[in-house]
Amino acid sequence: MVYAREHKLESRQLLFMIILAAWRAGSGQLHYSVPEEAKHGTFVGRIAQDLGLELTELVPRLFRVASKGRGDLLEVNLQNGILFVNGRIDREELCGRSAECSLHLEVIVDRPLQVFHVEVEVKDINDNAPVFPATQKNLFIPESRLLDSRLPLEGASDADIGANALLTYRLSPSEYFSLDVPPTHEQVKPLGLVLRKPLDREEAPELYLWLTATDGGKPELTGTVQFLITVLDANDNAPVFDRTLYTAKLPENVPIGTMVTHLNASDLDEGVNGEITYSISSDVSPEIKSKFHIDSVSGEITVIGLIDFEERKVYNIQVEASDRGLPPLAGHCTVLVQVVDINDNAPQLTLTSLSLPISEDTQPGTVVTLINVFDRDSGNNGQVTCSLTPDTPFTLVSTFKNYYSLILESSLDRETESTYELVVTARDGGSPPLWATASVSVEVADVNDNAPVFAQAEYTVFVKENNAPGSHIFTVWARDADAQENARVSYSLVERRVGERALSSYVSVHAESGKVYALQPLDHEELELLQFQVSARDAGVPALGSNVTLQVFVLDENDNAPALLGPPGGGGGGGGGGARSEVLWRSVGAGHVVTKVRAVDADSGYNAWLSYELQPAAAGARSAFRVGLYTGEISTTRALDEADAARQRLLVLVKDHGEPALTATATVLVSLVDSGQSPKLSLRASEGAVASEATLVDVNVYLIIAICAVCSLLVLTLVLYVALRCSGAAVGRSEGACAPGKPVLVCSSAVGSWSYSQQRRQRVCSGEGPPKTDLMAFSPNLPQGPTSADNVSRKYFYFEYFENVNFNGFDF
Repeated sequence: MVYAREHKLESRQLLFMIILAAWRAGSGQLHYSVPEEAKHGTFVGRIAQDLGLELTELVPRLFRVASKGRGDLLEVNLQNGILFVNGRIDREELCGRSAECSLHLEVIVDRPLQVFHVEVEVKDINDNAPVFPATQKNLFIPESRLLDSRLPLEGASDADIGANALLTYRLSPSEYFSLDVPPTHEQVKPLGLVLRKPLDREEAPELYLWLTATDGGKPELTGTVQFLITVLDANDNAPVFDRTLYTAKLPENVPIGTMVTHLNASDLDEGVNGEITYSISSDVSPEIKSKFHIDSVSGEITVIGLIDFEERKVYNIQVEASDRGLPPLAGHCTVLVQVVDINDNAPQLTLTSLSLPISEDTQPGTVVTLINVFDRDSGNNGQVTCSLTPDTPFTLVSTFKNYYSLILESSLDRETESTYELVVTARDGGSPPLWATASVSVEVADVNDNAPVFAQAEYTVFVKENNAPGSHIFTVWARDADAQENARVSYSLVERRVGERALSSYVSVHAESGKVYALQPLDHEELELLQFQVSARDAGVPALGSNVTLQVFVLDENDNAPALLGPPGGGGGGGGGGARSEVLWRSVGAGHVVTKVRAVDADSGYNAWLSYELQPAAAGARSAFRVGLYTGEISTTRALDEADAARQRLLVLVKDHGEPALTATATVLVSLVDSGQSPKLSLRASEGAVASEATLVDVNVYLIIAICAVCSLLVLTLVLYVALRCSGAAVGRSEGACAPGKPVLVCSSAVGSWSYSQQRRQRVCSGEGPPKTDLMAFSPNLPQGPTSADNVSRKYFYFEYFENVNFNGFDF
């Protein structure tokens, strides 16, 4: 009979395993099985092959296996992709008496990130023998015990499951007792000894029996208990409960003192033999005795310990009712307490960070974090759903059972949002529901997607000339919206040529601070505008950059004194020691122009605005001459008479308007002659004037016109022609052959416009007749400053033409 029942059970288990295997095959997950207590290195499965992974990519893709709370029981050989046993697997320790026992593995590979779920079923082996509560038990049975009466016995327990835990019992041969084994569906009913022959204390006061429990494993394991039966005399009737099985339902977490049930037993005897005392059987485990208490008089069972559904769902309490006879007799019943689950456990969240921080160029669909949720409650109380707050580019996706993946849903921009503080909320289905939250801080890693940006595309800088070498003139700064190395900006000059020199000989820029330094003193008269670019580049890979233009205007300072135009010794540069001679008829009237003092100033603006003053004569005599304040023309103030000295010495002070003002002086010697008298100059003075003028013309005639390469030869020819003509005229004439010098045209490549050169001046021959004073001025980009007839700002383009001069057919 036992064999038929075992065979039927094994058939059911086989059918269940076939159905379970078919269901698992359709779920898309890997399933393996391994017997418990398997030796280290036992083959479990070819996990890499079954997951479709190549052996060569296991190490590069960081193939790894994780098992929550199970230690490293299983491991994968990365050389052959085989899953093997790495530690002792005790099914009873892992799952207790649960019918199913599996290890859940998370297989994770990176690049790209993939997560696989593998279940390894731990199969039970018969490694636990049946165990009785005690190896020896004393039984006291009165000789008056009725035939076929039943004495309940505590059966053995087996930590295995299935056939390995299917126990059969065998009682040692006895003429007094037989063993009563309840059917499988009546497992609540305990084993029992059935009296088959009346006891006679005088014949057999003590009996010894051995009860053996054998499990269904292969090989079989057994456990044994010895019964020492003492035959008692007296008390004929044992107490009897009104029910052999009491059931009760008890919510978990009930308060201490809550009543479970009330038992009732009766005894047909009278007196002390009918007085009943209730107690929990001594065979009951200490755990049950720590949870429940029975009142010995009333038979009321109450709670004395914490009742937790997650700890235990059913309590089987064996209760005795004993009378006070000598010897006492006892009746037995079973109290089955079912614990009802309540929603007393909030969900638990476990986060596994895999890809943090996440790069801002990560593609949508990338898994950022894995989340596992677990609730110890059952039913709706253990059904958990997860949500994500606030609204971000991330979303939660349920992947397997209670597993969720935090996935990037849309693109990221670190410059807009560098960190996302996410809250994952897990809520169960209880009433009221319980929930738990977990915070996930997702840091967005920077990529170099922003070039440095200047606040302006162009800066205008004003620097006074004659600055100290190495002086700081400006600071450029570019902002890079990236972070760390991608935002570390360095600065450099965009090298170019300034005339014949490199830009780097004028200025430099500090690579880190962006400070721009002038490497040498700047000269307004040489360079009015220095335009260049500074490049800003970040340290990213690849580096990004941008340029900014700096226009450095060199501001003029009054560092040049007025320079007189005339014969050597006529004055200049801040003073004059020589003199120029003029002859004047005494018959001239007031307002007659005697001569004109010409001077220029290499500075600009007010610093080059010249004024002329005639120094008062000695002894305070009223002078017959005056000088134009801005023209420099010396003219008579009245008619001359015989009282005026034949030789007049006029001292003209030329002064600019700078701060402080710089000056030069010119001395003019005027010889007064009567009508009919031929004016004569000393040969020495005449020769000196001619030689000086010739020398001045020979040395100072420069004509630089940067128009185009084709015109260069023509320009040089014209310059030489003018030089030769003027030299000849100076030698052949004693006086008035060459007019005071005119400004020369110069093209400044640094400024990019025509300008007036005051550093190179000449006296240009005018041919016959007085010099022309007609001027044509052109200013393409700068305003006109104060000027006199002969002192004009350098910032203008001037052209003065000459009459009666022909250069190889070219008229000017």
